[in-house]
Amino acid sequence: MQDTDPGNVGEIRERVRKMSDEELLRYATLCKSMCSPETNLDKPSLDAWTIQLHEARAEWRKRHPELPLSESV
Repeated sequence: MQDTDPGNVGEIRERVRKMSDEELLRYATLCKSMCSPETNLDKPSLDAWTIQLHEARAEWRKRHPELPLSESV
């Protein structure tokens, strides 16, 4: 899923902007999973996944400002 440079926020924003709502929710769920302590064996998550999760959430809020975004995604 990380086919772009995780440090290039512009590329990440462009990629999530092109996703359908369904794809965006799946992507955000994947990113959140990759940030979890369980996935990372209680080590800090990689910044790349944290950045991608932040950008996915920001895109969702931009598309749906009236809908509350649960921290579950």
